[in-house]
Amino acid sequence: MSDLERSPNYLKIAIRIAERIVNGDLTVGQRVSGRSLLAPEYGVSPETIRRALKLLSDMKIVDIKDKSGVYVLSADNAKRYLKNFEGWNEQRELRAKFKTLLAQNSELNRQIAKIYDDISGSLDAISSSNRNLPTYEVRVSPDSVHVGKSIGAIRFWQFTGATIIAIRRAHNLILSPGPYAEIYGGDVIVFVGDVATVQSVERFLGGNDCVEIQSPQEKEEMDDSI
Repeated sequence: MSDLERSPNYLKIAIRIAERIVNGDLTVGQRVSGRSLLAPEYGVSPETIRRALKLLSDMKIVDIKDKSGVYVLSADNAKRYLKNFEGWNEQRELRAKFKTLLAQNSELNRQIAKIYDDISGSLDAISSSNRNLPTYEVRVSPDSVHVGKSIGAIRFWQFTGATIIAIRRAHNLILSPGPYAEIYGGDVIVFVGDVATVQSVERFLGGNDCVEIQSPQEKEEMDDSI
């Protein structure tokens, strides 16, 4: 806390009145409201207002006239008086900016949290729907225009509606390939999607017919039925 903030209220009130004079809210020759009106305006006692006006009078900023009131005497003197507290004014402005930034940061964090929740919910929905979709595989033709390109670059999901969950390449299995994984001729793409996506994938990759992959349980049920 600064020294001025620990100062008596009458000094703070004197500064605020001087600021009003410098800002033009109170002009030279204008009558300043009486103590009974200023006291509730600043939330202090009439005695505090009296001491503040006496200080401004001593600094030749206002003129206190008996039975007439208080009048603004000099804006220049008010400026000179306020120069003594320039550091405090700057500190007050910085505190105000800091509070504003804190409020903005809080709102930004709230928006980020909401977006994160929305993304998480969307991913959960996609994951849940994928578990209920059949799994297919298709071999990529060496002549496909997409050979040597990444999954993200060819926008596989956007054009086919299918999600790649693995790539079989010779004796290697690449699980959950990311958008930077490249596709090569002869690769076997394992993907999930509904029936409508199968032909889209075949046309898109220029591969052979897609084959649905049976789960061990489905294969066992089929063997039992034979």
